[in-house]
Amino acid sequence: MKVVYMGTPDFAVGPLKSIIESGHEVKLVVSQPDKKNSRRGNKIVYSPVKQCALDNEIEVFQPNRVSDDESYEYIKSLKPDVIVVCAYGQIVKSNILNLVKFGCINIHASLLPHLRGAAPIHRSIINGDKVTGVTTMQMNEGLDTGDMLLKEEIEIGDDMTVGELHDKMEIIGSKLIVETLNKLEKGEINPKKQDDNLSTYANKITKEDCHIDFSENVKDIYNKIRGLNPFPLSYVNLDEKNIKIYESIIKNELSNEKCGTILSYNKKDKALLVAAKDGIIGIKELKMQGKKKMDAASFYNGNRDIIGKVFN
Repeated sequence: MKVVYMGTPDFAVGPLKSIIESGHEVKLVVSQPDKKNSRRGNKIVYSPVKQCALDNEIEVFQPNRVSDDESYEYIKSLKPDVIVVCAYGQIVKSNILNLVKFGCINIHASLLPHLRGAAPIHRSIINGDKVTGVTTMQMNEGLDTGDMLLKEEIEIGDDMTVGELHDKMEIIGSKLIVETLNKLEKGEINPKKQDDNLSTYANKITKEDCHIDFSENVKDIYNKIRGLNPFPLSYVNLDEKNIKIYESIIKNELSNEKCGTILSYNKKDKALLVAAKDGIIGIKELKMQGKKKMDAASFYNGNRDIIGKVFN
């Protein structure tokens, strides 16, 4: 099939590569406009998907609004059979959704209708889910409400981070989109409507979401820490400084101290022990504002006076 591919971040690179390698013809890659990176002297930085397209000598199109008349006419002129959308970053309106024979197919990082929305990978771990997956979906104008095409499940390990789950999902999404395109072309897929009564939502991660509140249950704190590692990372405040947390463990112990109190450094677990609502969290890896990431031992050795202080 002739494919127009819409995507922007790392997660969308694997599926694009798989479509290219599958023999389907990628006529055009649509990605978000280039941005300047202030950390690199305001140099223009290409999106991962754009770079992948250029590496494979595929034309790249970067409209400010993909659904405006000019963009619509250009995509139409290429006469694609299908449009594949994966973490593109713009709302795709009805003119584009209804433009081609097989419509717009989205690769969504959850088992729909569970976790519709912007951050399904993060939310699945933060919520403590044991299973998630990838769904290919026929897009409509709703928020991830279109008919489901194919699904594949992924087990979420008890210590899996969002980075690890992201990488697994990219591999499965890459395989699933090619299978979807092949079966669509042969007429071997029966789209299935979603049950809106079973839907849940994965709202965008905010700065407030990343703050650790030690008055919560230890399991919820643990899930939040791994569900935000390696990006955007959970954090606490201490002595008016921001401390980002990468890794933690749950200690099956209780404390009578105020939630957030730094109790001790545990040499056996190599962790700073912190009081929480119903137990103790051990922080194993962290980064203080203005410093490099370090293990808890290194942090403690340089900050011996923290015992008894309270994270807020």
